Amino acid sequence: MTRRRDRAAAPVGTRRAAREFVFRALFEAQRGDQSLRAAFTRAEGAMRDGDDTFVPLSDDALAFAHDLMEGLLNHQDEIDGTLRRTIRGWSFEQMAQTDLNILRLATLEMMFRPEPHPPVIESAVRIARKFGGEDSGRFVNGVLAGLSRTLGTVPTTPEAEE
Repeated sequence: MTRRRDRAAAPVGTRRAAREFVFRALFEAQRGDQSLRAAFTRAEGAMRDGDDTFVPLSDDALAFAHDLMEGLLNHQDEIDGTLRRTIRGWSFEQMAQTDLNILRLATLEMMFRPEPHPPVIESAVRIARKFGGEDSGRFVNGVLAGLSRTLGTVPTTPEAEE
């Protein structure tokens, strides 16, 4: 086996890999005019069957990805409402679908999970740079930084609460 295959065979346990997995399922669902759950299930099956277009996720990372998918399904209206209030000068129809989906995932975490905002934003920016256009990283960073200020950051240590 080549080194690339050896590396690809080891499951990845990072949250960013899980976020990217859900992002790709969300993109596929919208492009294929199917439900997010169906696209997620298809992507998970492909990953388990060794399809090298999907990074193999560890059980923990896959559970996190599943939680994100369920969160998107359960909170879509609240997430979109928050983004509509946060994004100035752009409608959802004008934005790149890639950027919008990255923003949806990060907004879900910032609103409904106890994650500190900075790592969520950093991960979203990295995914935007990887899959989006030339200015996607800056756009996503700007929107999420504004959202973080609006929501208030989640303290990461007890000292941060003082």
